[in-house]
Amino acid sequence: MAADMSEMDIRMDRNGLYREEVFTDRRVGTIQRLTPVDADGQADPARAVIYVGQAQLMTRAGPLPLSFEIPAASLSEAVDRFADSANAAVNEAMQRLEEIRREAASSIIVPGSEGAGGGGVPGGGVPGGGIQMR
Repeated sequence: MAADMSEMDIRMDRNGLYREEVFTDRRVGTIQRLTPVDADGQADPARAVIYVGQAQLMTRAGPLPLSFEIPAASLSEAVDRFADSANAAVNEAMQRLEEIRREAASSIIVPGSEGAGGGGVPGGGVPGGGIQMR
């Protein structure tokens, strides 16, 4: 069902604006520095600058884009913390992909696995919820 655009609140938050700057080493990834600004584009010192790292994880299925916040008070600190933040994002992505894989595997219905004794497991099913190979 398509969303009704007239019912969506698509107004920008004038109190949540940021100026975006992008820095890259042209090798590993990029860091975005998001500087809070007011509605006139002037720096808003009441809010903290945010650093966001971006990189790609190469997988057998192709590149997986990663985006992650970097806890830092300066660009230099963000550069120094890029690797740790990227590794944490990779670990989180791998855990999420494993969850998705498990959910997909457990939702597969294998013919003959229903009922008692199906698939050799008491109560039916395939050991580990996987696909039965013959």
